[in-house]
Amino acid sequence: MTETDPAQEQTLAEQAPARFECRSCGYVYEPNKGDSASNIDPGTRFEDLPAGWRCPVCGARRPQFRSIGSVGAPSGFQENLDFGLGINRLTPGQKNILIFGSLALGILFFLSLYGLR
Repeated sequence: MTETDPAQEQTLAEQAPARFECRSCGYVYEPNKGDSASNIDPGTRFEDLPAGWRCPVCGARRPQFRSIGSVGAPSGFQENLDFGLGINRLTPGQKNILIFGSLALGILFFLSLYGLR
């Protein structure tokens, strides 16, 4: 089993890059596909596009695009990250520690009841 570096671990929202839709024509920029017309490699995030990049369909500038979320994340996923007392922003490893730590603490409290007389 390999250990993952906590600094490298990402939440689901960070793992799935957001897609952006042109408000003028409806073109969707998907980071996983890139933009072959402008020689943008697949995997290039929207934020990392060159300053002069324009919509390949209608020529609109970058401010005309709006985030429509990622393919892998459910609708409304980004908006719900702030709910749940911050638990939604935990990485999978942090959630495991929270869940199994709470379970171990509960078992410890339960077993401590046998010491009462």
